[in-house]
Amino acid sequence: MTKVASASPAQLAPQASHQTHSQISPLPRVMLEPLVRAALLEDLGRAGDITSDAIAPAGAQATMTLTARDHGVLAGLDLAVLAFQLIDPAIRIDVAGADGAALAPGQVIATISGPARGMLTAERTALNFLGHLSGIASVTNGIVRTIAGQKARIVCTRKTTPGLRAVEKYAVRAGGGSNHRFGLDDAVLVKDNHIAIAGGVAEAIRRVRASVGHMVKVEVEVDALTQLHEALALGVDAVLLDNMTPEQLREAVAITGGRAITEASGRVTAATAPAIAAAGVDLISIGWLTHSAPVLDIGLDWQG
Repeated sequence: MTKVASASPAQLAPQASHQTHSQISPLPRVMLEPLVRAALLEDLGRAGDITSDAIAPAGAQATMTLTARDHGVLAGLDLAVLAFQLIDPAIRIDVAGADGAALAPGQVIATISGPARGMLTAERTALNFLGHLSGIASVTNGIVRTIAGQKARIVCTRKTTPGLRAVEKYAVRAGGGSNHRFGLDDAVLVKDNHIAIAGGVAEAIRRVRASVGHMVKVEVEVDALTQLHEALALGVDAVLLDNMTPEQLREAVAITGGRAITEASGRVTAATAPAIAAAGVDLISIGWLTHSAPVLDIGLDWQG
């Protein structure tokens, strides 16, 4: 798969007046807290924030705002809030936005007040999560909008940052996209190397069906129409149409005839997605949504 070509969050993200996927269900705190704790501990090292401790008096109070500096879609706000709360529970956060909401330059996302030291210490961790996840939500929303009116859904892949898969896939949902499998254990995806090792599509499927439970969906990657015919004859649940042209995809969709879910993958960009969607596929999977999304510029601005 290729990286997004010459497209920044500002180019792909919605304008402030555009409503996005603002009803996304938040992830439970029990899932988020270990990630934020680990990031804070990495930053604090062995001696804590020696800069802020030296400069900010222990009792100093401050007010700061989390402010968007570019157009985009918000994601990761709960992790940012947790970063401040875990450093100092006395820090107060008044949230003005919600994950899935459209952002515009200068828009205040949250107002933070309380002990200045704690705010300074948590700042980078909070912004790292917020900028990274908002960047994913922003490019996802941008490419979702390029295929508006088509039945295809944009889905992510397992090309995620180690340890951050749950929140990166959450950010895809915040941007209006959908999720592919979360790991190796929640669905079967028979790829080209599996087929090579098994000696063919039929033998690979036979081995899978002899091993997995009846609730597990089976998808097979195909890169030729001959393989597609073979996979469909075996009654698979989904076919991954790898690196096919829009014309090939259209033919593959016709051959499939609704017998399996069709997923297009490979070389998908904001420029090529509309033609791929127009071919009639059910899903378009894109790895760069999570592995190459630019960070959305969000700052913590001092208010005194």
